[in-house]
Amino acid sequence: MTTKTIATHNGNFHADDVFSVAALKNIFPAVELIRTRDLNVIAKADIVLDVGGVYDPEKGRFDHHQKGGAGARENGIPFSSFGLIWQKYGLELCAGDQDVADSIDKNLVSTIDAIDCGHVEGVATGISLSQTISMFNPTWQEDSDYDVCFNEAVAFASRVLTRFIASASGGVSAKTIVAEAIADAKDPRVIVLKKYTPWKTTVNKTSQEALYVVYPSSDGPWRIQTVPVELGSFEDRKSLPKPWAGLSDVALQEITGIKDAMFCHNGLFIAGAQSFESVMKMAAIALSE
Repeated sequence: MTTKTIATHNGNFHADDVFSVAALKNIFPAVELIRTRDLNVIAKADIVLDVGGVYDPEKGRFDHHQKGGAGARENGIPFSSFGLIWQKYGLELCAGDQDVADSIDKNLVSTIDAIDCGHVEGVATGISLSQTISMFNPTWQEDSDYDVCFNEAVAFASRVLTRFIASASGGVSAKTIVAEAIADAKDPRVIVLKKYTPWKTTVNKTSQEALYVVYPSSDGPWRIQTVPVELGSFEDRKSLPKPWAGLSDVALQEITGIKDAMFCHNGLFIAGAQSFESVMKMAAIALSE
């Protein structure tokens, strides 16, 4: 087994070098990590990131601190070392799925790049993942080893990256499933999913007619959920009937006439029944209101 020697700078670390190392450790089974600014040591490494003043992916050099940087995306966000590593290895990390790799770049990599490069336009406020990684650095009150803390941060970042990839992969797969459900809907206002699948993005983008989505819950009973007017909105295209608000079991069964109705959220955005037939009756009542 060939061991890859990876060099990055020592001392204080950031999300870009931490996530870069995390990504590479998921690519190469055997890695020797060296944290240094010694140019002689750096020159001998197989892969160098966030230090060295050179960007040359064919030679394994991934720095962005040199004059002129290392380029930027079409949206203007410059590449940090993580973005440069992702350009070369991201597709491999995502098992060859370009849609998944693009999703990770958009939702994780580019944000880390933007923060690292001071490109704050469009970056959400509040505690970011980049700040969380920075918190792994020893504080001025702690007598801790930077390399030990760096390794702890890499282990954390590796888990985060793995879950981002899994989530993005699920989202890409869900898009196809939901699109098929929209195309197969008997009534375009009610989209039926045979299994719960993340649906909001696809439904909002591809169906202007959809008002409700019906799907089985993880423990068996069925749910009916309203479609928001836009992603992230708490306003629905059509809420469930007002008299149902906050009711459950017998009270809801009496007002709906559905013997196995289970609940309706007080916000009128989700309700449930034991059977598919019953939740479809809920949909029919809601449409008629």
